[in-house]
Amino acid sequence: MMKYRRFGKTDLKMPVFSCGGMRYQHKWNDVEWKEVPVEGQKNLEDTIHRAVELGINHIETARGYGSSEMQLGPVLQQFPREDIIVQTKVAPFKTAREFLDTFNTSMDHLKLDHVDLLSLHGINNQELLDWSLQENGCLDAARWLQKEGRCKHVGFSTHATTDIILKTIESDLFDYVNLHWYFVNDLNWPAVEAAEERDMGVFIISPNDKGGKLYNPPPKLTDLCKPLHPMQFNALYCLNRPQVHTLSCGAAKPSDFDCHIETLKYYENIGPVITGIEESLRNEMDKVLGANWCSNWHKDLPHYVDVPGEVNIMEILRLWTYAKSLDLVEWGKMRYNLLGQGDHWFPGEHVSKLDVKKVTPSIKGSPFADLIPDILDEAHILMHDQEQKRLSESE
Repeated sequence: MMKYRRFGKTDLKMPVFSCGGMRYQHKWNDVEWKEVPVEGQKNLEDTIHRAVELGINHIETARGYGSSEMQLGPVLQQFPREDIIVQTKVAPFKTAREFLDTFNTSMDHLKLDHVDLLSLHGINNQELLDWSLQENGCLDAARWLQKEGRCKHVGFSTHATTDIILKTIESDLFDYVNLHWYFVNDLNWPAVEAAEERDMGVFIISPNDKGGKLYNPPPKLTDLCKPLHPMQFNALYCLNRPQVHTLSCGAAKPSDFDCHIETLKYYENIGPVITGIEESLRNEMDKVLGANWCSNWHKDLPHYVDVPGEVNIMEILRLWTYAKSLDLVEWGKMRYNLLGQGDHWFPGEHVSKLDVKKVTPSIKGSPFADLIPDILDEAHILMHDQEQKRLSESE
């Protein structure tokens, strides 16, 4: 039985698992209908029907997800409109006109007269925030669409550093936020708290993929999470916080929901279920890296924009911390080798661009300033591999 939470000031009854729409589409670019395989469209249709059957009636997509919106359009027509919560996302543009034109394309594909949730997709740096909030900018355009009845609530999604996320939330101009926060990334917790203070909906994005590649966990993590699957532990870890309202499940096929649905049998007793597992995980991390490092590694580190060469020291040390202690090396490689390739969606460079002499002043506030250069070298040896591309650029 699906569980639901109030999605902040939107007052929507939101399922605790959402159906993310970036893994079941045919292509990461717009295509003609004739290019979509019949079996591929049938899989998408079956996935959506399975989601709704399970009570996962929040269907989320984006203009940046290639053929996702187009393929969803005819499937959404198969449900009473009031029974589904549809969210799409449109990237900030320099002008409101570009934003509105892109939104209109989304609506043409979705075949809807309105979406319940419209996100400014990827407020990932100061420039994109400025484009969003400027007078007659993208947010003003979105609020105009809201007045016209073409969207009910306006929020934003973000892959930004915590300071940019906090600026955006503290503008008090949005109804909800899509952001990263889960066991292997506690850094955005201040943003989650700031959202709660403003009664914003909180949607956790990519808890299974960017949250550790948990659908293919290493044996060590699997053992430490028993009797739960690592995806189940991570879900309960997030849902144990009332500030969190829903977690994205980026399903590629109908059965991808199964492991998550099994988690719900623990929903009324989350604390006792996960306490021992979390203790085991943290004890192992402390044993491998030391309790002082695990508690304080992130303190007084600069964001990538303040590091010479824009080396993303904060992100590299985070990846190394969990890869080294919990054997999340394949996940670390996936993320580490995207540095330098991910534009503002995953910004900054990896260690190959590091000039230790230039970087040393930027890390002097860290309690581990003397250790960090050697750790960065070790991280590069552990995780450097073939350079990766974002999913949207991999075809």
